[in-house]
Amino acid sequence: MPGLSKLVEVLAVLQVMMGVRLYSLIDLSAGVLAFVARVVFASALASVWTVHGGENLSLRGATVLGTNTATEPLVLKLPAPTLKSGAFVLPSGPNIEPYSESPPPPFLVPKGVKNVAAGRPVTISVKPFTGQPSQVTDGKKEALDSDMVEMKKGVQWIQVDLGEDYAIYAIAIWHDIRYWTQTMHDVIVQVSDDPAFQKGVTTLFNNDRDNSSGIGMGDDLEYFETIFGRIVDGKGIKARYVRGYTNGSNLSRLNGWQELEVYGVPIDSRNVAALPSATNSVERSTEPLKLQLPAPALK
Repeated sequence: MPGLSKLVEVLAVLQVMMGVRLYSLIDLSAGVLAFVARVVFASALASVWTVHGGENLSLRGATVLGTNTATEPLVLKLPAPTLKSGAFVLPSGPNIEPYSESPPPPFLVPKGVKNVAAGRPVTISVKPFTGQPSQVTDGKKEALDSDMVEMKKGVQWIQVDLGEDYAIYAIAIWHDIRYWTQTMHDVIVQVSDDPAFQKGVTTLFNNDRDNSSGIGMGDDLEYFETIFGRIVDGKGIKARYVRGYTNGSNLSRLNGWQELEVYGVPIDSRNVAALPSATNSVERSTEPLKLQLPAPALK
């Protein structure tokens, strides 16, 4: 920006002629430079937004909804309320959400999202001793033994193959609602385009506070297994595979799953501008925005 450097020279001459303090003029020119830089950045972002019709922009794996993107609350098909009996002492602590029978706040998703995990094939880290892997995506999640898929103790996982890449906005999970006083340990939800989860893995939820899973520490809280399940924010990330981990619960060392639902839309129907992400590979060619900066202001 050669014109701005000339501005500094003109201001210096003026201060000699008018007796104005030099550092005040330099401060003024620095403010002008900062303002111009903000204008240039805003113009560049606006041009990208315009090219893509004001639709969603994907920023670092998260989707920013455009002005013409309609949203609506995610509606889940919930199981019947769990019967309660007897007196129980509920687990509590700084890493556990307080128990609540109230429904969670509405979770907004773009209109048109569907459960793209329904009926999709499921892989499990170990052969279950109760139930079949396919039950995790069959839509049944009542508080019944017949709706459970149970596995042995230790860190275990289930994985759903969506069949293709989707823009994922929400993942709803139910582990075991038969016991309303139950909190599962080391609940971790990850997505990837790699079926082995060796590369390109994004963690969307992790309440393992001590890395007892060996996967990494998280800062989410443990929660009670209620009929509302748990909605994990997918942030519009692109992925084909969804994996969920557990490591027993406060009631049992065994692991259990009832249902995993993934709400998203096919990638080719999003009309989003995919910008680079630390966890989300993109197919379009991109490069950093380069600004021609002036020389540093005198202090």
